[in-house]
Amino acid sequence: MLIVKKFGGSSVANKERIFNVARRCIEDYKAGHDVVVVLSAMGDTTDNLIEMAHDINPDAKKRELDMLLTTGEQVSVSLMAMAMQALDVPAVSLNAFQVMMHSTSRYGNARFKRVDTERIQHELDSRKIVIVTGFQGVNKYDDITTLGRGGSDTTAVALASVLHADKCEIYTDVEGVYTADPRVVKNARKLDVITYDEMLELASLGAKVLHNRSVEMAKKYNVELVVRSSLTEAEGTVVKEAAKMEKLLVTGVAADANTARISVIGVEDKPGTAFVIFNTLAKNNINVDIILQSVGREGTKDISFTVASDDLDRALEILNENKERLTIQEITCNKNVAKLSVVGAGMMSNPGVAAKMFESLYNSRVNINMISTSEIRITVLVDEKDIEKAMNAVHDGFIMTE
Repeated sequence: MLIVKKFGGSSVANKERIFNVARRCIEDYKAGHDVVVVLSAMGDTTDNLIEMAHDINPDAKKRELDMLLTTGEQVSVSLMAMAMQALDVPAVSLNAFQVMMHSTSRYGNARFKRVDTERIQHELDSRKIVIVTGFQGVNKYDDITTLGRGGSDTTAVALASVLHADKCEIYTDVEGVYTADPRVVKNARKLDVITYDEMLELASLGAKVLHNRSVEMAKKYNVELVVRSSLTEAEGTVVKEAAKMEKLLVTGVAADANTARISVIGVEDKPGTAFVIFNTLAKNNINVDIILQSVGREGTKDISFTVASDDLDRALEILNENKERLTIQEITCNKNVAKLSVVGAGMMSNPGVAAKMFESLYNSRVNINMISTSEIRITVLVDEKDIEKAMNAVHDGFIMTE
């Protein structure tokens, strides 16, 4: 059996935890399995490197940031190999170049194009545990790239896919996927199983258990994931195709404070206006989420939408640069907002979910600014100061009554 195991930064934060991870991997190795381990940088290493870079140059080029940030994973994998060797188990550490994990050229947020398997397979055939740097790839210029925060999950799924692994286990500091963030919602329950679609929605909407692109890739290549704790022996949560059972009405509640609302006021009320605005943002890699358009009046209309907080300044800059061409009279923004979402495949066959969510928010005196829906998701925009109260109210309204 071939097992891919990914461990996050908190799981390898110090010597004690490195040896804990080493022993867990060695258990599977000694049971006769082939083991590939993917690691993130230790503890807060990535944040510390970013802070160091900004201290030197607040406008550092993304290429140089990638060169810097990928050193964190290289430290993790080399120390892990040393730990396993100290425990008399053969292990080898490999970075993205040595494996050759081909990626696109977008620094800071690259995507995998293909992954070579020859080197890993050779080391596995030599009965070594193979330890690979997460979060990084190599582009066509032979520059090192990063996959975005949380990208080590995607590395693990990519390797599990190309190696045809029997298991892909993602280890974190929680025991699986919960109905809400257990640090915010005390009544949150751990799920035994969740579908790819539900997990993808939750990951995209602020749940930090899995990188959303890793779930997208797992669904595409049918890689069954297990989210487990690196600190306990708990069974964890299986992420797979639709479970054959009666679904909960709502599987989970997610919140995302990394969001901002932009309003463009007084644009021309004619066909194509919205397209030109959002196409301009898309060409500059600005992703837009919730969109609300007002009813036209006197030849104009207003459009409000949300973007990630990190993209706010760039989005405002682009809109202001193109203000006349886009026929915008005024631009406003609000940084003090947060998205709250409920997700569940059971929503498709049950009317009244939105009403129940809005009732929970009303009872908690939380005002709704914007609303967006899909088949298995309802997202609302609320004031950031209300997000924890709102999250608990909605969670109790759905999960605790089922």
